[in-house]
Amino acid sequence: MLFVFQGFSQTGTDTILLLNGNVIIASIIDTADGSVSFKNPKHLKKISVIENERIFSITNGKGENIIYSYDTVIGNEFTVDEMRYFIRGEQDAQKGFKARGAFWGNLFVGTGAGLTGFFFSPIAPFVFTALSGIPKVKIKKKCVSDMECLNHPAYLMGYERVADKKRQIRSLVSGGIGLAAGLTTFFILKDSGNELLK
Repeated sequence: MLFVFQGFSQTGTDTILLLNGNVIIASIIDTADGSVSFKNPKHLKKISVIENERIFSITNGKGENIIYSYDTVIGNEFTVDEMRYFIRGEQDAQKGFKARGAFWGNLFVGTGAGLTGFFFSPIAPFVFTALSGIPKVKIKKKCVSDMECLNHPAYLMGYERVADKKRQIRSLVSGGIGLAAGLTTFFILKDSGNELLK
């Protein structure tokens, strides 16, 4: 599908809202051929391109232009309003969900597994990471930008999607750190014990 919008400034600032909740502030150059070209805000001499399939809307001084469209054939199962709530859920989770339980839990598991020095000890933190997505995500009210959003299933799905991803990433990182710390401690203690026996 081809989207062509008039009025986008090549010198001004435009806002690109992505379906994953991220926002790009940039100067759009072109909106043809199923993609958007813009000047990368971090590298002004570089032109970046992003496909329309990843974009919800583009906003400039003249208002918001919706790129996303409800189309089950291409996998867009949400209406425009539902997708807006979904994105709001993603954004709230990005800002407010910390995944502390997954982080500290797997740090403990990884360290404990490493301390055993067992050949299969790396399995434990990976299993913990896989299981970290099972418990239901609890949404704290202080993380919600608008309490009315909690009445919309799409918002909850967006929040849970990002929360689950953050839990798995933080769990994987902490499990690796814990495993490395545990194994290092194991080998240090082992070497120290061998020295004492000499």
